[in-house]
Amino acid sequence: MTFRVLVVGATGAFGRRLVEQLAATTDCEIILAGRNSAKLDAAVMRLNGKVLNRVIEGAILDKDTVHAARLRALNVNCVVDAAGPFQNAEPALARAAIAAGVHYIDLADARDFVARFPELDGEAKAAGVLAVTGASSTPALSNAVIDRLTAGWQRVDDVAIAISPGNRAQPGLSVVEAILSYTGKPVRVWRNRGWVTRPGWGDLILEDMPEIGNRWLSLCETPDLDIVPARFPSVRTAVFRAGVELGIFHVGLWLLSFAVRLRLVRSLTPYARLFHDIFEGFSAFGHERGGMTVKVEGVDARGRRALARWSLSADGDGPNIPILPALALIRQWSKQGPGDAGAKVCAGLLDLAALENEFARLKIRTRSETWPGNDAPVMAQAMGGAFETMPSLVRHIHAPSPRIDLEGRVDIDGAASWVGQLISRVVGFANTARDLHAFVSIERAGLDEIWTRRFGTDSFTSRMSASRFGGLCESFGPIVLELEAQATSRGFALTVRRWRLGAIPLPRFLMPATRAQVGIDDQARYTFDVWIGMPLVGRLIHYRGWLLETAAQPVIDSAMTNNLASQPLAKAPTRG
Repeated sequence: MTFRVLVVGATGAFGRRLVEQLAATTDCEIILAGRNSAKLDAAVMRLNGKVLNRVIEGAILDKDTVHAARLRALNVNCVVDAAGPFQNAEPALARAAIAAGVHYIDLADARDFVARFPELDGEAKAAGVLAVTGASSTPALSNAVIDRLTAGWQRVDDVAIAISPGNRAQPGLSVVEAILSYTGKPVRVWRNRGWVTRPGWGDLILEDMPEIGNRWLSLCETPDLDIVPARFPSVRTAVFRAGVELGIFHVGLWLLSFAVRLRLVRSLTPYARLFHDIFEGFSAFGHERGGMTVKVEGVDARGRRALARWSLSADGDGPNIPILPALALIRQWSKQGPGDAGAKVCAGLLDLAALENEFARLKIRTRSETWPGNDAPVMAQAMGGAFETMPSLVRHIHAPSPRIDLEGRVDIDGAASWVGQLISRVVGFANTARDLHAFVSIERAGLDEIWTRRFGTDSFTSRMSASRFGGLCESFGPIVLELEAQATSRGFALTVRRWRLGAIPLPRFLMPATRAQVGIDDQARYTFDVWIGMPLVGRLIHYRGWLLETAAQPVIDSAMTNNLASQPLAKAPTRG
């Protein structure tokens, strides 16, 4: 019996590509579904013109109001929802498909939609059907890559995923709406083994992505932010970033996100059509080439620290990538039948080999790389032999394995001007206060370290790494300070040598100044005295105090973690 597939949203950006790939590479009978009869008729006629001796039909329906009887009447084996956006949406089509006894797949990459989907598990099992959500770049492809990279590992510590399409691969309106729905709004991120909030389209970085070069990337709200910590309980940090090729658009949207952060506007979503039209107007600029990276850090099968990176680059065929997991599932189901009934997230359901088979027909290249981790602490990498001349307590604190927590007291002098206060608010620097509780953690993240300072209720985080030119690099989002570290009789001192925006050097006459002294006092306490300021602006912050090592751990939202762990996600390979 021929496998019949109904694709809802078949005239949209992703639905159109999915039906074209189904027609070109499978024997399935295809029914295109949508709400606009004129668009639908044109799509059916266009597809019939490309393939011969195939059943290509059209069906008018609204996925939000369709009834099970309508799906049964179409006599289909599988329903695919390719019509977004899925943010804040109800799984009405999935419920109708389950009630009709029809298998279901969607391309959802909306965090809230995917998180709620397993609530349908009981209904799907009772109906004897398999319903799968997230059959797209995230979480299906991203998790298939993580499984491949970490097969046999004893522990997975850190995961960073990034996607950056070429500018000529213009996003559909639903994609623009999805991005704007969280831009500037708080996004929950698993960082340093605890839930924290970061602004959507924030955490701006400039990353060198293999074969496509430097791309701006920002924090995105995707299902992987929940799924990765749930599937890999040892993970300390999991982040998903995305970007657009043209820096003026990416950084411009990052700047506009402050209107939401500062509550000048509630959301940028009402301007989705305007943003979409602007993107289309500049579609001739940039390139077709886009890419994706998945980076993982942890402990391999032999107990050694390891770093692994998988990268993808695509010329022209990049827009097909989000539909390939759904295509691979349909191909499997049409030949072998679906697996066990239930409502599942597409994380661990697809092996990367099945997706690589889909890549092979297209202009898509992938590669995997693995390196041994560097066990030397960042400070030792930066200071060389001088590290061993410092007091043993200072060396101990700056050799986290993999993490050290410190507590004590701090005095703070905040910014000295209103401009400085604005900059400090963006970075997260604390205001003036005396004798506050201080908590500082230093945690290894591959070759780097994450330094988190929490003074009273205010906190800010930076990433510390060893510079290839000697010294340290401290990153506050896209701003990178290159520091010189000098050993002293009691500890070390830091001064700023250069600064940059990502890889772009910034003017020295505007360069921030840092005077930092770290050491040991007469009571054997770790002490710090840090002043940070800028020309013409003056002091941004001056904080000084003392710390002692503690066993305290950050607060974790246990209710959220338990809820995720209880979802019927596909099981990951056993970890040590």
